[in-house]
Amino acid sequence: MQNDLLTVLFIGDVIGKPGREAAVRFLKAANADFKIVNGENIAGGLGITPGLADELLAAGIDAITTGNHVWKKKEIIPYLMGEQRVIRPLNYPEGTPGFGFTLLTKNGKQLYVANIEGRTFMNPLLCPFRSMEEFLASKKEGIPVIVDFHAEATSEKIAMGWFLDGKVASVVGTHTHVQTADERILPLGTGYITDLGMTGPADSVIGMDKEAILERFLTQLPQKYEVARGNIEVQGVRITIDRATNQCLRIERLKEKVG
Repeated sequence: MQNDLLTVLFIGDVIGKPGREAAVRFLKAANADFKIVNGENIAGGLGITPGLADELLAAGIDAITTGNHVWKKKEIIPYLMGEQRVIRPLNYPEGTPGFGFTLLTKNGKQLYVANIEGRTFMNPLLCPFRSMEEFLASKKEGIPVIVDFHAEATSEKIAMGWFLDGKVASVVGTHTHVQTADERILPLGTGYITDLGMTGPADSVIGMDKEAILERFLTQLPQKYEVARGNIEVQGVRITIDRATNQCLRIERLKEKVG
């Protein structure tokens, strides 16, 4: 029966205004119990602001995960202390503003969304593996968990998938903006994909205008980066969870042109 299932749409790194508009248009037309986006780059391609976060939440998005770029706009810091649906990675040191997870409740269904950040080629944070162990030990029983692992290294993401197999419903990777084709259900029932991809302009270099990026590579001189335009895609996954077991039944990769 449909009530025995829980469906989640999780959209990869949303880039600037083109990405925001595409994500909202796509998610409004889609059916799912919960709709989640990674939004650390919704403000001009780098960072997130309270106003833009409120705009996405008002449009029906249930939770916004982030990553290392969450701190780029200083006005977001007090906002993170009051809005628990916008989360930052939970393995930042004690005292860091914000929350590392949120518990969503809607139409009699519940879902934990946790955010974690990798350390390989990233910031020297607390161990993401041990931080996840601590979170799982403290959460309420019987509620499925989806984890956004915001990390650079493919190996670290895959390792986290195996580490959490059977402990969470799904582990989805973000940060690289390039969708991977390795979606699968691990042996103990955890859905996994190394990277959700990017929601925004496909004719770009990970969302930004390609001319400025090429100039940077060719000259090694600083450039002003701007969000690219045109050929907009929504990328992410659709996850189906068995509410009786909290295991993933299906994880389907999404890649659709919008507009």
